[in-house]
Amino acid sequence: MLEFLQSVLQYFIDNPIELVGTIFGIICVALNLVENIWAWPTGIISVALFICIFWDANLYGDFGLHIVYLGLGFYGWYNWLYGGKKQTELRISLSKRKELLILGLVGVVCTIVLGFILDNYTKDAAYPYWDATTTCFSLIAQYQLTKKKAENWLVWIFVDFICVGVYYYKGLYIVTFLYFIYLFLATAGYFNWKRLFEKQELSQQDWSDLEEVQWKSNTK
Repeated sequence: MLEFLQSVLQYFIDNPIELVGTIFGIICVALNLVENIWAWPTGIISVALFICIFWDANLYGDFGLHIVYLGLGFYGWYNWLYGGKKQTELRISLSKRKELLILGLVGVVCTIVLGFILDNYTKDAAYPYWDATTTCFSLIAQYQLTKKKAENWLVWIFVDFICVGVYYYKGLYIVTFLYFIYLFLATAGYFNWKRLFEKQELSQQDWSDLEEVQWKSNTK
């Protein structure tokens, strides 16, 4: 046991960027779980650090993904603050079935295309099709997160499950640990956002009923 703890400590010492990125990543997802706006700047820091990690690990799909994440991070930060009605705070919503079908189809097609490119046009890409799957569906999940769509958590559960296996076999043990925690947090996030959405809709209904009562009293 002592030997294992010493090896973990040594790994932390040898991989400080991975450690710091992991810590900020966990904080980011935990803040997203409770719908806290500070998740975005925290996430931006984590993304910047993991850009360096994935380049060194030859995970080019994840490297490119995190470049896009930087842009989505700033967009999501702005959209959560001003993406609601009349530039107010954005509220949690559910995706329409048609939107989910379109996003799913886009994810599958992009996975096939990107996987083919990584497999045939990069010399040392690790697990190209698995890498492509996590890349494409992570973008879909992140896009839904910027829009505060509750289903983003279901996509993250799918992505995190794959990432745990890929990063473990790649030897990125801290990142593996990070995505195992992500998997747990994504599951908790889905149920918490579902609860928040129901509470939000109930509050909105109560407000609408109050407005209707006031309108009727004013028209008498």
